[in-house]
Amino acid sequence: MPVMEIKKMGDPVLKQICAPVEHVDKKIRRLLDDMAETMYAKEGVGLAAPQVGVPLRMAVINVDKKKLYDLINPVIVEREGSMVDQEGCLSFPGLFGDVERAEKVRVEYLNRYGKKKFVEAEGLLARALQHEIDHLDGKLFIEIAQNLSEGRRARE
Repeated sequence: MPVMEIKKMGDPVLKQICAPVEHVDKKIRRLLDDMAETMYAKEGVGLAAPQVGVPLRMAVINVDKKKLYDLINPVIVEREGSMVDQEGCLSFPGLFGDVERAEKVRVEYLNRYGKKKFVEAEGLLARALQHEIDHLDGKLFIEIAQNLSEGRRARE
């Protein structure tokens, strides 16, 4: 599986509202595999399709190196609470900022075989889901982050 080029700040695809995936097939599953390989190679916890130049509503997330989520057409159906934590993004290497997000979310999505699924998440997984779904809507973390700074993440 090839490691894909990650689009960086200023690339217009990052600001696009992505189209829904109409049919889940082998081509979509291959793209999910390539996205996951790219995410792991770049040491990220999530990657949305527009970050690799594909304006489709798809993302991959793995926050604990145990469970990979392949998300097709994800939608946040419930939000609860609020938390602020530092975020970064593979499309903005070296930039970090504090972002307010819901503490808990429930997301509906299709898996890699087109089956409807739900995930209820809190903490880092909830944050990653919201971050990647924002990408699918052309919203970037740098637009909502406070205290943006360059360098290493504060908690490293």
